[in-house]
Amino acid sequence: MKINKSYTNILRTTLAIVFSGILLTSCSHDDEDNLSQLPTPTISEVEIGASNQGVIGRDFHFNAEVVAGSTIEMVKINIKPIENEMYTHDWSFEIFWDKFKGLKNSTVHEHFDIPEDAPEGKFELAITVTDENGTSLVEVYDVSLIDPANLPVDPYIYLWDFYTNGGASYMSINETLENPEGVAYSSGDVFQSSATIKDVKGDGKMYLIFIKKSANHLPKIVDDIDFSKVIVYDVFEHKNWEDVGSFSNRIFAWEAEEERVSPELTIGASVDNNKPGPNPINEEKSWQTTEYYFGVVYTNTTYDISVYHYFELDISME
Repeated sequence: MKINKSYTNILRTTLAIVFSGILLTSCSHDDEDNLSQLPTPTISEVEIGASNQGVIGRDFHFNAEVVAGSTIEMVKINIKPIENEMYTHDWSFEIFWDKFKGLKNSTVHEHFDIPEDAPEGKFELAITVTDENGTSLVEVYDVSLIDPANLPVDPYIYLWDFYTNGGASYMSINETLENPEGVAYSSGDVFQSSATIKDVKGDGKMYLIFIKKSANHLPKIVDDIDFSKVIVYDVFEHKNWEDVGSFSNRIFAWEAEEERVSPELTIGASVDNNKPGPNPINEEKSWQTTEYYFGVVYTNTTYDISVYHYFELDISME
């Protein structure tokens, strides 16, 4: 029987295509099966803003413990509108960090500003962790963005002074807090400072702290203060304030029944002024001839709103 060569070629081509398709399908399924068997990232201890709330145009706090299946490729946040929610205009936001690339696990502790063009409302915040093994994990949370004008309290640093027994005095008394220049202290100087924060009520706590610039630590909320890296000059708090008012670590006799004088701290002291008990100023955070930051950090725990500010100064131990 004579076989038509053209027919044979067509048959061979058809079989080759079918066989290739089987191979591709098999490989595809194998890849999917292999990927599904790979360990995926995990996310825990998630903190989003202040109790899942952010203020438009201001700093936003994000924290999460991330463990990769293999190693981290990237961590990303998307803030997107929620279906059927009403907004004044279209808006979405994305930010990612690749500095965790190659790590098996990491504390992702980041701060970023909510853009000023964001509308008020309830949004979906998606956290995506991509693994270098090709897997990924997405977790979705709700977050509310609020216009600062609609905050129940809006604390800001109004007055801040600092001086020594030698009579030198520096003062910042405006809302922009322009940093002073040329501030310097020496071993043996007796340091004092007071700060006033306006527009607060409920419960809140303020720390005034020294930090060596080399420590690379500038906490923005009270809970972020690493006491192994800071020297506490003062800590003071208010509780159960029903009315909005001004809060200061210096209370004059004519303002209240009990006067509070700003505490003293000698530059070079062996312990700081932390409460309820002083912290030893040990080798890790010992006084040195170097550049420091002096800062105020205040957190209103009732409304989960914080304010902070730092300026640079020089300390000489010679």
